[in-house]
Amino acid sequence: MKITFKLYASLTEYLPPAARRDNRIEMEVAAGATIAQIIEPLGMPPKLVHLVLVNGVYIPPEERATRTFVDGDVLAIWPPIAGG
Repeated sequence: MKITFKLYASLTEYLPPAARRDNRIEMEVAAGATIAQIIEPLGMPPKLVHLVLVNGVYIPPEERATRTFVDGDVLAIWPPIAGG
């Protein structure tokens, strides 16, 4: 199945260079793939995986190892952001 995977702010560095401009890639994922299985191979430090949304809905940390996808889902991740 296909999902759209988006990374924001400093996390865009974990995308392939060609995808960094748009901060997204289309991915083929196996049925039953979880959020944790998608992000683990990218080597992102867990402390940088702060805000995780699937189709605009927040996924708390305790659900990321079990939350699976359906075709067409959009996974978006932001690092912790400070500002003033």
